[in-house]
This record gives sequence, C-alpha cells and structure tokens, in this order.
Amino acid sequence: MKIKIYKKIIHDGLAWIMAFIWIIPFLGLLMAAIRPMDELLHGWWNLETLNITFKNFIGAWNHSNVPLNQGTINSLLIAVPATVIPVLIATMTGYGFSRYRFPTKRSIYILIILMLALPQQMIAVPIFGIMNKLGLINNYFGLIIVHTAWGIPWITFFMRNFFTTLPVEVEEAAKIDGASDVRIFFNIALPIATPAIVSAVSLQFTMVWSDFFLALILMYSPEKLLATQRIPLMRGVYFVDWGLLSAASILLMLVPILVYTFFQKYYVKGMIGWSSK
Repeated sequence: MKIKIYKKIIHDGLAWIMAFIWIIPFLGLLMAAIRPMDELLHGWWNLETLNITFKNFIGAWNHSNVPLNQGTINSLLIAVPATVIPVLIATMTGYGFSRYRFPTKRSIYILIILMLALPQQMIAVPIFGIMNKLGLINNYFGLIIVHTAWGIPWITFFMRNFFTTLPVEVEEAAKIDGASDVRIFFNIALPIATPAIVSAVSLQFTMVWSDFFLALILMYSPEKLLATQRIPLMRGVYFVDWGLLSAASILLMLVPILVYTFFQKYYVKGMIGWSSK
C-alpha cells in the first residue's frame, strides 16, 4: 500500500515539475506582453515593480500596417473550411477502409501511410507550380485546397484506426433490418465516432491555424495575409518591440486554446483512435 502511495507521489511530482518547466517560457512571454519594457531589463521574473498594461495587445490587434484583427478573420476564412472539408471526406474514407474489402485496399492504405511522412518543404516547389498554373496563387481557395489535401491522409489514418475499435454487431443488425450502407454510416457509425471526429477537428484546425510555411508560399497581398504572417511584419527595421510581438503571439494562441478547451472531453476520448487493432 505504501509503495503505491509513494509511486503516486513520485508520478504526480514529476508531472507537476514537467508542467512547470513547460510553462516557464509562456510566463516570460506573458510578462513581456503585459509589462513595460523598462521593467524587463533586469529579468521578467523581477517583480519589484509591476505595472500591468494592455497597450501591447491593443497595439497588435489594431496595428497600423498589419492589424491582427484582419489577420484573424483571414485565418478563420482558411481554417474553418480547411477543417470541415477534409474531416468529412476522411471520415467516410476511414470508415470505408475499416469496413469494406476491395482489390487495391492495401496498396492505397500503404500510400496514405507514406504520405504522412512527406515533409512540406519537399513539395513546396511542386505546390507552387501547380497552384500557379491553376491561377490560385494569392487565393484563399488555393490555400484551402492545399490544406485539405494535406489533412485527408492523416485524418483517414486516424478515423480508420478508430472505426476498427468499434464493434460491427450493431451495424450488421441494422443491415438485417434493411438499412442501407449510407444510412448505417450517418445514423449509427457517425454518432458513435463523435469523440474521434472532434479530436480530428481540433488537431486539423490547430495545424491550419498555426501554419506559416504554406501561407508564405501562396499568399502575398498585404490585405490577405494570415495572422501568422502578420506577426513577423510587426518587427521594426531599427527597433524590435518585443512587448508588441509577445502580445500578438498570445492573441494568436488564444483561438486554438479555446478550441481545445471547448472540445477537451471529446478530444481525450478520441485519442483511442491513434491505436489500431
């Protein structure tokens, strides 16, 4: 009994230490955002004088050259459809891989796994060339297509693994009662898979929202720049306002944090989808 208690204390203690180490950089970022620069000269941890101000947040949100409020709207215009479309397609694809047999199933699934290991930097030039020929450079639709194509493989893998953990007896009973495959998917499989779907939505939205590389390749008009593209442009030529950059970074973090907070209970349940039978 005592050994179990000691193990729990050690386990919890290590978890708190790791959490504290992880949060230290964020505390420094937060202090740089809410305190005047002259108070940070001797270290952000020095609290002898503490004057909290939200001037940096207001300045970043309403920046004269690259306002973050417009960048947030632009990012949402990309992130929402680039999350909904691949999740919808990949959920149906993952269900098909887990329930049906067809000649090229194994080959296609191996191809999907290989696509997961493909780095974005390797296909940057081909992506730019294809989008340029299609006339989709500096176009939100082009960036949505790229993110959709990038998200479908991993979400398919995720959903396929989740569906393989679900029993098929209920679906077989529905087939005996005369239900079609489409009805079984939308009325039985889809509601059961809600935790996995919400997990996929949270991860895909965060990846699209945080993207900088693909946006840098495909978007260049000042009024169309995404939120991640605007923060580096707030850096002055002769002076770097670290408080402004810190505040802008925190504002950028708030959206995915809110998404994870809202879907937290579903996200934890859906993590079972990462393990396959």
